[in-house]
Amino acid sequence: GRHRRLHGKTPNAGLEGPMNDQTQLKPLIYEDDYIRGILMEVRTIALAGASANWVRPSSFAMKYLQGKGYKVIPLNPGQAGSQILGETCYASIADIPGPVDMVDIFRNSKAAGEVVDEALPMVEEKQIKIIWMQLGIRNDPAAKRAEAAGLNVIMDRCPKIEYGRL
Repeated sequence: GRHRRLHGKTPNAGLEGPMNDQTQLKPLIYEDDYIRGILMEVRTIALAGASANWVRPSSFAMKYLQGKGYKVIPLNPGQAGSQILGETCYASIADIPGPVDMVDIFRNSKAAGEVVDEALPMVEEKQIKIIWMQLGIRNDPAAKRAEAAGLNVIMDRCPKIEYGRL
């Protein structure tokens, strides 16, 4: 488990600093109309961290969003070229043919920053409008970079849950 102690160290030993001190971060508040607007505008979603394993949360979310009419394009370098839930999997955003409205990130908070940095140079070409980081995922510096590039950002939320709620 995540909380097991290693040689008597605290679980987050070595992870001090602004990136991991969640207590200093302002709570994330998103108006329902803002989220609703995004979910209504988006048609195509690139899902970073997609998994062919049906028990993974990313698989449940992908299947749910497909069922609501979204085109969900799986992103996973290890699965590139294979099919996940009937869609071809790509290694990177650059490899996806055609536009992508939203990048939905099912990776850890550090990796989320890498996905954002991969997306930023592709914003115009792929017409990316939204970066969405899944429940439990938050990377404020990456969000700032995305917002500076004109993107809307949602962190620590699940589109499946928000869609069902709204």
